[in-house]
Amino acid sequence: MNKQAYNPFETAQKQFDQAADLLDLNTVTRDLLRSPIREFNFIIPVRMDDGSKKIFRGFRVQHNDARGPAKGGIRFHPLETIDTVRALAMWMTWKTAVADLPLGGGKGGVICDPHNLSSSEQEQLCRGWVQQVVKNVGPHTDVPAPDVMTSAQHMLWMLDEYEKITGERKPGFITGKPVGMGGSLGRKEATGYGVMITVREALKELNIKPENTRASFQGFGNVSRYAIELFQQMGGTATCVSCWDQESNQSNSFRKNEGIDLDELLTITDSFGGINKLKAGELGYEVLPGDAWIEQEVDILVPAAMENQITSENADKISDKVKIIAEGANGPTTTEADTIIKSKNIFMIPDLLANAGGVTCSYFEQVQSNMNYYWEKDEVLGKLDLKMTSAFIAVSDFAKTNKLYMRDAAYIIAVDRVAQACKDRGWI
Repeated sequence: MNKQAYNPFETAQKQFDQAADLLDLNTVTRDLLRSPIREFNFIIPVRMDDGSKKIFRGFRVQHNDARGPAKGGIRFHPLETIDTVRALAMWMTWKTAVADLPLGGGKGGVICDPHNLSSSEQEQLCRGWVQQVVKNVGPHTDVPAPDVMTSAQHMLWMLDEYEKITGERKPGFITGKPVGMGGSLGRKEATGYGVMITVREALKELNIKPENTRASFQGFGNVSRYAIELFQQMGGTATCVSCWDQESNQSNSFRKNEGIDLDELLTITDSFGGINKLKAGELGYEVLPGDAWIEQEVDILVPAAMENQITSENADKISDKVKIIAEGANGPTTTEADTIIKSKNIFMIPDLLANAGGVTCSYFEQVQSNMNYYWEKDEVLGKLDLKMTSAFIAVSDFAKTNKLYMRDAAYIIAVDRVAQACKDRGWI
């Protein structure tokens, strides 16, 4: 499959169209929700360390803010496109709605490869991004956060620039900040833990004990690591993990049938989640092709990397043993692959539900920053568990009552909530 031809925004719109058909939305409502309310495209000049100037392209898309301030990450990626950002912004609208948070959906990005930029160049990029959108973002309008290849340090540079320009202390402008600088305890665990909280609830429904399950994970970034951590605490066995190797410019899968050692793997992992292939082999891991993660004979698959990873070309390779797919990433499954997964009768926990733990804890951070009162870690994770469990039960009950696929149920709940908010505001 030519992945360059894949358009994530078209996938997001197809998913919306299916929900809109099931809800029988009128044309005006469809037209409003099918496209972003606002888009910002801009350039960011950066003085490179060698004295030259380089121009970077940046984006911010606000899909819908009827239920509250737009919320969504900023990613630094060399293959970033406006359509990717549009899709992610739309998915954030549904994600905040299905988690019943008083937020809308947004997303941002810069076309760049942080691997090839110094710390000084990255700082200029962060400050330049804020300078371009400062009038259109803020703690009560649009609240950014980290995403692919951005970190707490990037968020702090952005906050500092925002506060310099506005002349006010506004820690609620951005989330994912370092703890001690307005960040929330529990934030780094939140997305991965949220994925496993939904898996725990799905296993209860299927009457399967976690200790009797094995799982394969795609990605070894923040989401996957903490998902593996909680899965192992639940008694499950993680047997395979895949990641991108920057040196060879390809992905690899690492398998150990008796279960991977998370702490051991972390000692041979770079700051971008790449596992050292040679050292992994020395530690007894089988080094397999990058797409081998999806072919494993496990009970649970967790795609926690990028969008467009489960496609019509590889969905047939999913083992008949797989009972649950939990989407830790945004948009990892194409609509064509979804049809195949449905036919296999696999319990799908869709991205807008499975990985909503991140935005839920971001919301907690936003609340804490705006109040200037911070909670203990156990309180944050307790509130996270309650929110994620409630959201899962609401979607699952709706799916069972109406004999729907879990993704369809989640979309119907989310789209209906956003459409109702637009209607109540008089927009439609």
